[in-house]
Amino acid sequence: MSEIAVAVVGLRVTYGSLSVVRDVDFDLPVGGALCLVGENGAGKSTVLRCVTGLVEPTAGSVRVFGAPPDGTAAFWRRVVATVEQPGWYAGLTVREHVELVRLAGGGDPADGRVYDLLKVLGLHDLGDGTPDRLSSGERQRLLLAAALARPADLLVLDEPEQRLDAAIRPVVAGLLREHLAGGGSLLLASHDPAFVAVLGCPVLKLHSGSPLPQTADGPAPDGTGPVGDGASVSGGPV
Repeated sequence: MSEIAVAVVGLRVTYGSLSVVRDVDFDLPVGGALCLVGENGAGKSTVLRCVTGLVEPTAGSVRVFGAPPDGTAAFWRRVVATVEQPGWYAGLTVREHVELVRLAGGGDPADGRVYDLLKVLGLHDLGDGTPDRLSSGERQRLLLAAALARPADLLVLDEPEQRLDAAIRPVVAGLLREHLAGGGSLLLASHDPAFVAVLGCPVLKLHSGSPLPQTADGPAPDGTGPVGDGASVSGGPV
């Protein structure tokens, strides 16, 4: 049996009488990928926040590498997430931000990884500027560069393709495939079927607080593509 990176069982999140997430179940094996898809308000971001321990479920359980997401330093050494608005340090350049994350994660800022990320994401020529001078799309690329700058066993990404130019989205998909090829695990939410298709990622469709299971034999009902072999996906009532 494959080791499980993320196990979600009977996940429910309610706010008063509003059901945001209902009966979500999935296993994400180590080295596997899963993309949550669905319309706005389907609960994709809330599921990611439960997985990272930023939201407490109303019911159900979440396990990350066999333990609850407890927000400790040990947890965050294994998990990198982009599910909250980033905060940039005043006075630090674009390059220094990525170098700082690389250093904090135990890497060598001078080993070429920072250079490569800035180059491939089109930020190299902006490296000496500060994040406040970047466009929204450039800041999104900086966020992804920082997320990928330090080693992680699990990436949890909320719509990594948002605000990116069409030309850069396949580049980001390629970087995420490299993460998977290196044995890392990936859980993300996305609104872009083309991005998901390029990534080649299995999908779980969330709809009105309830998951619609995909079939392994054909395309998803909304055209997002088939489920692959990288995850075990089950759903509640349609």
